[in-house]
Amino acid sequence: MAIFTSRKQKKDIKLTFDGSMLYVEWTGGKPQAFPMAWLPKLLNATDEERADWNLTPTGIHWNKLNEDITVTGL
Repeated sequence: MAIFTSRKQKKDIKLTFDGSMLYVEWTGGKPQAFPMAWLPKLLNATDEERADWNLTPTGIHWNKLNEDITVTGL
């Protein structure tokens, strides 16, 4: 299975897509896992679409997909 990882500069967050899971990792924090079945837009997205994201006050927003997830601890 291919693994795609994206880390935004100046943000202490790393996203990793591994097959059917999205992993959100914070520096010094506990990783969170999200089944891609919950996020069909991300499941079917290209690596380029997955890499175009921003951290929001409540979670993560993918610009090209207009998809959001809420991440606890923000």
